[in-house]
Amino acid sequence: MMDKRLPRTVWTLGLVSLFMDTSSEMIHSLLPIFLVTQLGVSALVLGTIEGIAESIALFVKTFSGVLSDWLRKRKLLIVLGYLLAALTKPIFAFSTHLSWIIFARFTDRMGKGIRGAPRDALIADVTDPAQRGAAFGLRQSLDTWGAVLGPLIAMLGMLLFANNFHLVFALAILPAFLSVFILMVGVKEPPQQAQSPRAPWPLKFDVLTQLPRNYWWVFALAFVFTLARFSEAFLILRAETLGLELAYTPLILLWMSCVYAISAYPLGKHSDRIGRISLLVLSLILLIAANLVLARATHVITVFIGVGLWGLHLGASQGILSALIADTSPVALRATAFGLFSFSSGIATLLASVIAGALWVSLGAGATFIAGAVFTGVALLLLGIYNHVRTL
Repeated sequence: MMDKRLPRTVWTLGLVSLFMDTSSEMIHSLLPIFLVTQLGVSALVLGTIEGIAESIALFVKTFSGVLSDWLRKRKLLIVLGYLLAALTKPIFAFSTHLSWIIFARFTDRMGKGIRGAPRDALIADVTDPAQRGAAFGLRQSLDTWGAVLGPLIAMLGMLLFANNFHLVFALAILPAFLSVFILMVGVKEPPQQAQSPRAPWPLKFDVLTQLPRNYWWVFALAFVFTLARFSEAFLILRAETLGLELAYTPLILLWMSCVYAISAYPLGKHSDRIGRISLLVLSLILLIAANLVLARATHVITVFIGVGLWGLHLGASQGILSALIADTSPVALRATAFGLFSFSSGIATLLASVIAGALWVSLGAGATFIAGAVFTGVALLLLGIYNHVRTL
């Protein structure tokens, strides 16, 4: 059911995200198991690789956001980011050495970082403030439907091609380049963006002081929030260690993404009416429950329950955090605000995944998820403080 009130640009960027995420998740739903079972890496190394990869994406968002505001252009950087990600797909398909896989993973995430802040800022630019929750929720929902299709195609490919990882990775090339094509022909730079005030360059401390207090509270909240949510590679590894067959491991991300995709748009739209904070509280409670279920899991079915709760948590939080950043940042510094938000999340993502891997190796899988529940509790406390302070 298309909400026709949302701008065409939002829908087009959603389709771009859908095809690129289909491509990416065809690879990423298998990559943790490929690294562990085929290349022999440990959980700590896996966590470090994933932490660095996701951190690269978030760190690069900082600079792409500043550059986007300074240039007063969005599309150029968005196209560059998606094209760079598309060019990495053949590397996954034809490489057998760990160093090339790591190079492709890091470069793919760099592309994600380049496009992320300008894309989010463009959505905010073209959308009425009263619809931002719906707009970010819609884009995230379409992106997540790509995360449903990707693991599904990957699983079918593994079954059809006798667990041939590289052949499945090769199938991911087509949707990646289709995504770039749709972006290039379907998205136009909004004319009012070129007329907006130019943001300062380079980024200086006095620029940071122009961001309001409420923004910095969201910034701090996002840091602790991200510490609580380590790489989803550990969800896949948890199921595999409890006996899920190799070809069926993409089902973990498929199930999580189905729940996420179904919930993201309606919850994001709902937040425009009832407020962001109540849904974030719900999302944190769901994440605590997910971590506790996964910590105590002794059967694959229990893992699927925990992963479903994790997906609901994502649906209730991802678009809303972006909407809060848009709500609390001035127009001329909007992409910069998204970039700084991403920089904070990058540091937290790296710490979270390394800590998760170290706990997994030293104390077992249960300790990893218990730590996630503890960090989530701290985020919930911080959210309560923010809700009190913003009303003063």
